[in-house]
Amino acid sequence: MTSPVRWKVKDRYGNSIYLNQERWEHIIDPLNHPEMEDFEEELKETVQTGSRKQDPLNPQKYRYSNCFENLPSNNTHIVAIVLFRLRESGVGEIESNNFIVTAYQKEIG
Repeated sequence: MTSPVRWKVKDRYGNSIYLNQERWEHIIDPLNHPEMEDFEEELKETVQTGSRKQDPLNPQKYRYSNCFENLPSNNTHIVAIVLFRLRESGVGEIESNNFIVTAYQKEIG
């Protein structure tokens, strides 16, 4: 069974990207990035309007980042890691399957 989608947005290039419940629970897990729990709206904004860089070793992986002034612990940016994939739809057509793998806060000078 697949995890329900929490939300879906389009990035500045028109790509549809989603966050599912399982990935959100992974992100805010106390052992991972619990500081993200109060910044879900900022995560959406990061994917929608932030800068994007392709991973040089994995061309299906992109790093989105965006600056925010209200982050704790001297962090300056929210970073989202997105995988761009394809999947077969229920009617046998190929469709995009772009999803957030993880997200965190970081100080970027």
